[in-house]
Amino acid sequence: MNKHKTDRIVVAITQWFGILLLVALLVWGGKYFRDANQYEQTNDAQIDAYLAPVNAKIGGYIDKIYFKDNQHVHKGDTLVVIAIDEFQLKSDAATADLMNSRAKLDILNASEETQQHNIDVISAHIPGVRAKLEHQQQEYDRYGNLLKEESTTRQKFENMQASLLVIKSDYEETIASVKAAQSKLVDLKAQRTAIAAEIKSREAILARQQLDIRYTVITAPFDGQLGKKNIQEGQLVQPGQTLAFLTNEDEGKWVVANFKETQVGNFKVGQAVKVMVDAFPNETFTGTIESLSPTTGSKYSLLPPDNATGNFVKVIQRIPVRIKLTNARENIHQLSPGMNANVYIIK
Repeated sequence: MNKHKTDRIVVAITQWFGILLLVALLVWGGKYFRDANQYEQTNDAQIDAYLAPVNAKIGGYIDKIYFKDNQHVHKGDTLVVIAIDEFQLKSDAATADLMNSRAKLDILNASEETQQHNIDVISAHIPGVRAKLEHQQQEYDRYGNLLKEESTTRQKFENMQASLLVIKSDYEETIASVKAAQSKLVDLKAQRTAIAAEIKSREAILARQQLDIRYTVITAPFDGQLGKKNIQEGQLVQPGQTLAFLTNEDEGKWVVANFKETQVGNFKVGQAVKVMVDAFPNETFTGTIESLSPTTGSKYSLLPPDNATGNFVKVIQRIPVRIKLTNARENIHQLSPGMNANVYIIK
């Protein structure tokens, strides 16, 4: 008798369990079909943010590191300092070269002034020599007339002729000296152009060395959170080497959802979105469609598919959709790039 009663209890429990299971399946199925009619959804979605590399602009040995793993930093905070000794020596050498070039310019200024003084001195003799030449020319002409009238001797005439040639030579020599001095002044002015160009070049080199000195201090370009520290003090880094990665908090965070191409036909910018993040199952985030990718995700791959190769298998493609989060909840700052999410876009 007890056995039959036990069997009836087991059968009753089984029936009720089956009924509850059926009800649960019906509820789940109803919710699924309701959501399918109300939303376009995908679980191929992740939180995203701008992740910028912090790079070394110069090469050198790391002197000091001022950040730790996963540290929050503010714009302008010092992250890494590269040893400055070598760059300071180069800057001192560039400063010395610039001072040397400027000293050449001072010497050139003095040489130009001296040369101009020489030109003035030589030019001052020209009127006197010209006067002597004109006087001697008159004497030569007078003695020539006297010789024709046989009022003087040929010896005196020849002496006068020789004196005229000497004075004329002195006059031409003075004129040539002035021209030579002026030519040398032109050469000095040409050197000024070369020295001025040299000074500009030295100034540029010095500015570059001073810029390298400033580059020895690497700062945070914006507010954000650093990732894992992969460098050590004393390590040699090269120009352009990535020292850390920093998320840009100023640009915020968004969701990239990869919908099937059969789902995006009616999507529009500004369309309402509901986001469920796996890390916060009890939290609902709202947003709007910010943009749709102009191509499928496969086109951005390293080796995009080529359907003209002869072996074609049709595969439904995915279209990346960028979603802007609009509700300012407390947990938004805890969303990390790469977190999985479920996205529901209201039809």
